Amino acid sequence: QGQLVESGGGSVQAGGSLRLSCAAPGDTYRPKCMGWFRQAPGMEREGVAALYAGGINAYYAGSVSGRFTISQDSAKNTMYLQMNSLKPEDTGLYYCAADLSGGRCGGTWYQSHRMNLWGQGPQVTVSS
Repeated sequence: QGQLVESGGGSVQAGGSLRLSCAAPGDTYRPKCMGWFRQAPGMEREGVAALYAGGINAYYAGSVSGRFTISQDSAKNTMYLQMNSLKPEDTGLYYCAADLSGGRCGGTWYQSHRMNLWGQGPQVTVSS
């Protein structure tokens, strides 16, 4: 079923921007709920954004709404997270994930336990 391969983490000053990419080789990129999660040191993993691959609806955590944008390029089997106006509290490991059951995201998009395929989680560090 392949795996999710992430790129684009790094360090930036507050107010800066980064873009994360998540490539899903082969047929892993069937229509399904895919999302981005992050985990800060000592904190639980939290949902950041999600979309239904092949669809148009996107979901965002309140803390990133208006600053982050999730998108997809179906031709490249790739999902993106554009992060603007970054804040120090955005620092953490950022994971892309997929729910291979094929179900839509809906009201449980932010629940990490429904995801069963994960990327490696590159570090994003925002300094003040």
